[in-house]
Amino acid sequence: MAEQAQATDTGPRPIVPWLKLEPKPHLEGIKCVCGAIYLDPKRVACSKCGEADKFKPLSLSDKGKVYVFSVVHQSYPGIKTPYVTAIVDLPEGISVRANLTDVDPEQAQKEPNKIFNLPVELVTGVAAKDREGHDVIAFSYRPSKN
Repeated sequence: MAEQAQATDTGPRPIVPWLKLEPKPHLEGIKCVCGAIYLDPKRVACSKCGEADKFKPLSLSDKGKVYVFSVVHQSYPGIKTPYVTAIVDLPEGISVRANLTDVDPEQAQKEPNKIFNLPVELVTGVAAKDREGHDVIAFSYRPSKN
C-alpha cells in the first residue's frame, strides 16, 4: 500500500502487482532459470531449485481452463452474492485464483460438469477508486468466445 501511495502516475492502477495493464491487460509471472513459474514478483528464491534472484518476467496467457470452482453465498457487506470463484489453469503450467463472470451461479451449481475444464479468457474491470480518485483495475475470467 505504501508503494501505491507514493506512485506519481495518474492512470488506472492494477489491484495486484502481477496484473499488467499495458500494452493490453495480462498477468505477468516470473520464471526461474530452472523453468519454475511464479506469480509473486517479490519472490527472492525458487522453491524448486533453490536459486536466488534468478528470475525473468514472463507474460502469461490470457486464456485458460477452469480446474475447480465454488459458488460463494456469503461475503463481506457490499459484495454481491452469489458469485463464482475458480482456480484457472494457464497453459504455462501455473494456476490462478479469480472470479468467473458471465457464469450463472445457480446454473453452475445445477450443472457443475459444464464449468469444469471450461475454456476461459482474462477480462478486466474497474473494482473501485483509490484515495486519489484513480480507477483500481481487477481481473477475472469469463467463458471464451472462441
